[in-house]
Amino acid sequence: MLDIDGAHGEGGGQLIRNAVALSAITGTPIRVANVRANREKAGLAPQHLAGVRAIAMLCDATCEGLELRATAFTFAPRALRGGTFRCDVGTAGSVTLVLQALLPVMLCAPAQVRVAVVGGTDVRAAPPLDYFRRVLLALLQRMGVEAECSVGRRGYYPRGGGEVEITVAPARPRPLVLETPGRLLHVGGVAHVANLPAHVADRMRAAAAAPLAAHRAQIDATVLREDEAVGQGGAVVVWAKTERALLGAGRVAERGVRAESLGAAAGDELAADLAAGAALDVHAADQLLVYLALAGGGAFTTRAISRHAETAMWLIAQFLPVSFDVSRAGGLARVAVAPR
Repeated sequence: MLDIDGAHGEGGGQLIRNAVALSAITGTPIRVANVRANREKAGLAPQHLAGVRAIAMLCDATCEGLELRATAFTFAPRALRGGTFRCDVGTAGSVTLVLQALLPVMLCAPAQVRVAVVGGTDVRAAPPLDYFRRVLLALLQRMGVEAECSVGRRGYYPRGGGEVEITVAPARPRPLVLETPGRLLHVGGVAHVANLPAHVADRMRAAAAAPLAAHRAQIDATVLREDEAVGQGGAVVVWAKTERALLGAGRVAERGVRAESLGAAAGDELAADLAAGAALDVHAADQLLVYLALAGGGAFTTRAISRHAETAMWLIAQFLPVSFDVSRAGGLARVAVAPR
């Protein structure tokens, strides 16, 4: 049984999700201590618990100590299986974070896997659903990953109730090299709201477009119908497609935070990536690491290496025979993944 220190590096939920996913993929039983020790409320929150339990369903794992706010647990996987599953976070906990945990495991299953996840689709401190669909899944498609994602309805804090279904065909990801973005082809985006005035989406859209004006960004503003969402909320997501790269940024609507601030933050972030000549945004850079490791190789450039990415590299190397090389030049960080 492999011992994992949940306080290592960023010491948050991503470490837990990656550890359990890699345990299921490699068949390695793990014992995790100090779960989310670096967070204000340590232990497993509902969305982390839901993610671990969902992965356990896919591999019929035996778990001990798996409960809300647990600071230690064991996870012993059996064989992965295909099929149809359902996971309800039970709160507005992030659907996209649960999907992040599930996706690499679904890829390694012996047959197609379909999972419906119920919770918050666009919530603070997690990727907005449109970023997950338009940026992460699009990047994975370049690696040969076939994933279909459909939205039954959106859900927001504090009620949750959103539902997203994803279907994944088993495949080994192909290596991906994204070092220079090449010519810019298109800058797009979408700002949406549900059960809020339409001007909120318009203001997020306009503020996101301003820093990207030189790139002629085409950002849509959408108001969801009552049957398309549970509760009040929204988000703004922008993306840029180049000859060889795809970058994105997003922000979730928050009570007490002006729509203009949210839109500007997303637009500024993408504009900075484009100005730097990065091939991946900072968020995709840490999310793609596990897939590059499963592919056995790849490389990319990004503006910065986050603490999440550093922690993911430390963790992945304990499960898979790969090494990570990080170098810096011209204001960019380059990450190369190679067999060990």
